[in-house]
Amino acid sequence: MQLEQRIKKELEENPVLEEGDEGDQYEEQEEDMGEEETDQDGEEFTLEDYLNDEDIPSYRLHTSNTSREDDKSTEIPFSGGYSFHEHLKSQLGMRVLSGKEQMLAEYILGNIDEDGYLRRKVSAIADDLAFSQNIQTNEEELEEILRIIQDLDPPGVGARDLQECLLLQIMEKDQNDSRVALAKQILKYHFQEFTKKHYEKILNRLNIDEEQLKDAMEEILKLNPKPGSSFSDPMNRSVQHIIPDFILENKDGELQLSLNARNVPELRLNRSYTEMLEHYQKSKDRATREQKDAITFVKQKLDSARWFIDAIKQRQHTLMLTMQAIIDYQREYFLEGDETKLRPMILKDIAQKTHLDISTISRVANSKYIQTHFGMFPLKYFFSEGLQTDSGEEVSTREIKSILKDFIEKEDKKKPLTDERLAEILRKRGYLIARRTVAKYREQMHIPVARLRKEI
Repeated sequence: MQLEQRIKKELEENPVLEEGDEGDQYEEQEEDMGEEETDQDGEEFTLEDYLNDEDIPSYRLHTSNTSREDDKSTEIPFSGGYSFHEHLKSQLGMRVLSGKEQMLAEYILGNIDEDGYLRRKVSAIADDLAFSQNIQTNEEELEEILRIIQDLDPPGVGARDLQECLLLQIMEKDQNDSRVALAKQILKYHFQEFTKKHYEKILNRLNIDEEQLKDAMEEILKLNPKPGSSFSDPMNRSVQHIIPDFILENKDGELQLSLNARNVPELRLNRSYTEMLEHYQKSKDRATREQKDAITFVKQKLDSARWFIDAIKQRQHTLMLTMQAIIDYQREYFLEGDETKLRPMILKDIAQKTHLDISTISRVANSKYIQTHFGMFPLKYFFSEGLQTDSGEEVSTREIKSILKDFIEKEDKKKPLTDERLAEILRKRGYLIARRTVAKYREQMHIPVARLRKEI
């Protein structure tokens, strides 16, 4: 969307730039050979028209950015709606912030995930700002900005973990209500016991009865563990409509990659201006001061248009180079869409194949999507770390997670598999993995511990 808006802005501001393929332009030139260039009124269109801006009709100053009715391929896609991050950013506009504070706040917002959590450490964000943005800040300053963000709607946004998320929400309620006060006490001082359902310990340590605990629990259960979820529920999927950057087709075992042509229209230089400049450069010795100024104006616009077209082409080359390298690396997976075929792959692997900087690969991976014959995926989905089997073969952590999930789904719910038991099963299958690693993968998949999966 940002790229489309930038292209539209360039088309509006630079009359030398227009939509269309250069090849089509040459065909038009041959058809029009010998005919005199005229404007919409049939008058000869010359460079002198620019010597007096007040007399220039608006249609001469702006290149049309509308596609022909019969040319659907050039329509610029539009995604309407109001996203979660837009909702947060709009609220910042109502706060009195300095320029630096606004910049820091927007950077923190960019690190908040769709659930509403800030999963990154403040110290890491401070380092990012220093290295990538050349903005010097510290943890204390960022903590102050984070407190402002945590005061935004919906309550709980910007929390670092579930405990902080629930506490932020309970603080929004009436603190004089005894049920709310008790709920806050449980969340603040007995959160581990609460998550593990050790209710007897809570009763004893707070010296309360079961009825009081029940009332406090009802208050807690009213809270939203994912404050950003209201902006991404199934009823609002159209708001989150994604247009892929790449399209991958499997034609009889041959993987064919292409850029989504709908995203970026073809751009070219307006032939009238290039010819005009050539004509006046040949007779520049006889040109007046005003004509020379006009020539300079058109030359600047031409240089700007050429630079913009080259920048777009360079961007497309970088995208295709990166995506093709990912496909080559994960060829088995892209042929079938079988998640277990995903090889361990990190940013460095693709950077080495493409000879591009890791930061460039990171930007592409974090913001682009590909449409395949088995679904649409963000590029970051294809990156994962690896583990070794007992035979020395390297496998993707995503493959391990897929196997773990399969075992847990098929387990006896009256005797669910513990992390230790899961680790043993994997080791017997040749996967060298520790219990704590199993626990980490299980948590990343948002699967509770065996005790909480048990059915009575």
